[in-house]
Amino acid sequence: MPKSAFKKFFDDLKTAITGKEHNFTSGSLNRAIFMLAVPMVLEMVMESLFAVVDIYFVSKVSMDAVATIGLTESVIMVVFAIAIGISMAAAAMVARRIGEEKPSDAADAAWQSIVLGLSVSLVLGLAGFFFATDILKAMGGSAELIAQGKNYTRWMFGGNVTIMLLFLINAVFRGAGDASLAMRTLWLANGINIILDPILIHGLGPIPSMGVEGAAIATTIGRGTGVVYQLYHLFNKGSVVRIKRQNLVFKPTLIFKLIKVSLGGIGQYLIGTASWIFLVRIIAIFGSDVVAGYTISFRIIMFTILPSWGLSNAAATLVGQNLGAKNPDRAERSVWLSAQYNLVFMLIVSIVLWVFASPVVSFFNAEGEVLKTGVQSLKYVTASYVFFSYGMVVSQAFNGAGDTRTPTKINFFAYWVFQIPVAYLLSVTLNLGAEGVFITILGSISLAAIIFVAIFKRGNWKETEI
Repeated sequence: MPKSAFKKFFDDLKTAITGKEHNFTSGSLNRAIFMLAVPMVLEMVMESLFAVVDIYFVSKVSMDAVATIGLTESVIMVVFAIAIGISMAAAAMVARRIGEEKPSDAADAAWQSIVLGLSVSLVLGLAGFFFATDILKAMGGSAELIAQGKNYTRWMFGGNVTIMLLFLINAVFRGAGDASLAMRTLWLANGINIILDPILIHGLGPIPSMGVEGAAIATTIGRGTGVVYQLYHLFNKGSVVRIKRQNLVFKPTLIFKLIKVSLGGIGQYLIGTASWIFLVRIIAIFGSDVVAGYTISFRIIMFTILPSWGLSNAAATLVGQNLGAKNPDRAERSVWLSAQYNLVFMLIVSIVLWVFASPVVSFFNAEGEVLKTGVQSLKYVTASYVFFSYGMVVSQAFNGAGDTRTPTKINFFAYWVFQIPVAYLLSVTLNLGAEGVFITILGSISLAAIIFVAIFKRGNWKETEI
């Protein structure tokens, strides 16, 4: 590569990380994808790194502690589903308004989404805090597990407002094309998480050992710090989307429009979340060790998927901005290019995890049934990565266009009509155990991806109005 090419690459890399470019409705598509994907991928790398570090330290406490995280996460995914759903609406609206060169309208959408998120998180927080024991019991947790893990569940639900706002405001930044600010937010939040995790879980000096509860406290403090950082920039003069005094009014019409668009996003992730809850509930039939093995494998899977999610978010931003600029063909080309890059990345990751599944899972203090389940789960799920790479980018492209209904329908078919009954049939009725669930996950992910691509090619998403 000539010296000038090296210089151009590093200049682009610096621009991507510092976030000096926000409008991607013209110029090279490869460069646009690079500018958005680099900070988004780096953002998700830190998020995925925290997920692995968190489960590593918790695994030193006990396998019941790991299972507690697995059972709690399966339910708190409802919070994530709602946060992601509202975030989709916010990102799509902000991206569209930026593409139309209407920054004040983008700020309106940002503030109304925050109001909506705060309202929802208050209700969920109170319900989860007061019914933590019932949640773990309903998910099949043993008496010992519930006694050890109820405070973890209370902290996670009680502090869910930090999850909600972290997702929402970062979606606003991404929609505006300022992916680097979203990246810095998660690096700050998760950096604090990683530092506090071992201190609060195992104790240090005068700080007592809090076990799995310490992991929840560390997470809440880290995310809360990230939210403060976000709000500072959102009200700062240098922000692409700056919320001013005139934006701080309640606008029912815009709230209802946000709800209308976000319902599809919430629906598609609630469908996925409900399916996840059912799968964990089925796996819980086979004991805490099996749940712990699956939880470890899921954290490893998230470690590899989240960077890919960053690339998919880049495609969503490009779709939103280019539709706003009345350039649907450029929006479509950005999706196929992003999907091709994602395929290469996921293919490499799947091969590595398949070959090294056992040593990777055993790193988390796993042995016996925990190790066996984790390896089995990891191999089946990574086998679906080739399909998943396209399915993820295309589904986010629909959302970036504001068409959240189509992914909802596809997810309903793939994860409820197909996945749940087939998982129960294979694992319980046909006595395949947890392996039956993993086989079904492979099949449902592949099926969903094929349907996503087929419907996306029709092009109806280009006509979506928001």
